[in-house]
Amino acid sequence: MTEPVLIKRHAVATRVWHWVTAITMFIMIGSGVGILKAHPRFYWGRYGANFDSAWTTLDQWPNWVVTGLNLITIPASYNLAISRRWHLLFALVLAFALLGFMVVSLINRHFQRDLRVRAAEIAPRELAHDVREHLALRFHDPRKPGAYNILQKLSYVATIFVLIPLMIFTGLAMSPNMDAAWPWLLDLFGGRQSARSIHFIAASGLTLFIVAHLALVILAGVWNEVRSMITGRWAQPEDAA
Repeated sequence: MTEPVLIKRHAVATRVWHWVTAITMFIMIGSGVGILKAHPRFYWGRYGANFDSAWTTLDQWPNWVVTGLNLITIPASYNLAISRRWHLLFALVLAFALLGFMVVSLINRHFQRDLRVRAAEIAPRELAHDVREHLALRFHDPRKPGAYNILQKLSYVATIFVLIPLMIFTGLAMSPNMDAAWPWLLDLFGGRQSARSIHFIAASGLTLFIVAHLALVILAGVWNEVRSMITGRWAQPEDAA
């Protein structure tokens, strides 16, 4: 039996950022649910209270969603003050980790080399081909096994450059202190309640990304994928070798 060919896939900065963000997102989602339970209603505009018209409320969601939220709430028993402390602390970790990762990735050209989306890759024919390959559980190109496929690129770009920054800036817009220093933030998002709703939508998008990401890791081979994010070395599949 031949030994698998190991190739370098992830730089140190990418691996550190991945694990810091994984832990941070777990805590932020759980503590965010704890904050949500204090007022489980969402509005658009500058103001919103119990008797205002909400675009969605917790009691409108399916029972299995509510049960899942109860399981991941931090802390497990309702305590708004503790949820807020955990959430705000790890919001700082998330923001500075992202900033550091972006700076390093520009310097080592990770973004330009690995995540750059080229026009030919987003042609309908290419996107359809990549979807078919995923449905057939083929997640790499045998000609370039270490490269990201276009679905990976689009999801990572959306997460790194859209969803996480949106979470950070809408979170700042909900802070009274930041509103005093940067009043334009509230205008940018259309008011505090709109910022809160967008914050929730972005958090939901990140949660869906995490679920899809974990599912694909399992399908692609847990040990190989986790090892590559620990050591940076990824075992090249036999068809590519």
